Amino acid sequence: LQAYGRSDLQHALADHRPAAAEARAAAVETLLERLVALNAKRAAEEAGGKVRWLRPEFQTRARQGEQTTIEVESEPEAAAPPAPATPVVKRLWPTGLAEQIKAVAEIMAGAGHPLTMADLEARFSGRGRWRERLPVIVETLVALGRMRAVNAAATAWEGT
Repeated sequence: LQAYGRSDLQHALADHRPAAAEARAAAVETLLERLVALNAKRAAEEAGGKVRWLRPEFQTRARQGEQTTIEVESEPEAAAPPAPATPVVKRLWPTGLAEQIKAVAEIMAGAGHPLTMADLEARFSGRGRWRERLPVIVETLVALGRMRAVNAAATAWEGT
């Protein structure tokens, strides 16, 4: 709390008596609001090219404790050109759940670029309602850390 200039909240946060519960809750709320504001301020600074080191004496020994900034390019990089179209080899949709998860994970790991749900569907063939299960399998692989969304709308994923 002292490192961030928030020592004014220390007493209320440390008081765990039932009578002080309301004051402690208010202090927690105040602390969270201040941290969110600080996070937004630091994000804006970094977007503008200024980076603040947490421990500059260890991270930049040549500067010996001096606050260091790094200028970064603020122009967004141009998007990479789309991957060349290659013929897609379709796999038969497996029957068991474990095999289905494994098959989708293998496709994602070998793709080399992000895939959409339509891209995944194009890599499988089979009868039945397997297309309805595919989004659940994708969510499972994301939760397991085997895939990650590459955009905020989660319309494309890549293997990890």
